[in-house]
This record gives sequence, structure tokens and C-alpha cells, in this order.
Amino acid sequence: MSDVNYVTKETLEQMKAELTQLKTSGRSEIARAIAEAREKGDLKENAEYDAAKEAQGYHEAKIAQLEAAIINSRIIDMKDIDTSKVSILSKVKITNTKTKKSFEYQIVSETEADLKSGKISVGSPIAKGLLGKTAGETAEIITPSGPVKFKINSISI
Repeated sequence: MSDVNYVTKETLEQMKAELTQLKTSGRSEIARAIAEAREKGDLKENAEYDAAKEAQGYHEAKIAQLEAAIINSRIIDMKDIDTSKVSILSKVKITNTKTKKSFEYQIVSETEADLKSGKISVGSPIAKGLLGKTAGETAEIITPSGPVKFKINSISI
């Protein structure tokens, strides 16, 4: 994850809090599970020990991934966002020109993406197709089911 990760100050603080939790109570819980499994006898045939060690590996990988994301994060201030064109942290109202269905998305970093709350990743095909466009323009976006045209109705923050 060497790409710059643009986030709000609040998101960066949440990421740091999660990292602290993973490094403290998360690690101690896994160490406790390994110790309990170790007490149960022969490690060669101890499935609980193997599972605890595997969980430790996943946990450490998550810590490393979160550390990399934090290191590569750059804070974006909402007041610095240009609403004349689509950019990261913009809220964009779009309409599918074929189906006439309207959507509203906020373009966010990979770590903040949550489709259920209308936040799409800056790396997603829709966001890539919208970036740099202005209100009134039509963006043709290549999707797995073929090209789709979206009219940009408005851009806000």
C-alpha cells in the first residue's frame, strides 16, 4: 500500500485508535489464547494452538496494513475542496442516463469506503470515471456489465 491515502482528520484519528487497540488488548488476547492452548499438551497435535498461532499471524498482518495506511495518509481539510469539479471527499449526485435512476455518492479513500452509507472508494470504477468532471457533464464508465453513462447533477461537500 504505497499509494497516498487521503483521509479526513477524524478518519486518521479512528485509524490510530484502532491501531492502538490492536497493539494492546488485541495482542494480549491472542497471547492469552496461545498460552492456554500450549497448556493443553503436545503442540504437534494441538489444533487450538495451531488456530491461535494462525490468528496471531492475521492479527499482525492487520497491524502492519494499518500502520502502512497511517504512514501513507494525508489529511484533507473539507474547506480546501474545490466543488467546481469532482474530487476526493466530494459528494456527487448522478443519474444513470439509461435507467433514469439517481444516486448520491461521496468519494473517499480506500479505508473509508462503505457502499451502504454512500461512500465509494476513489479507486472504484465509478469514482475514477467521475473524477475531474464538472456538474452537467456526462461520464461514461466501464462496468463489468458494460459501459454506463452517468450525468453529473451536482457536486458538494
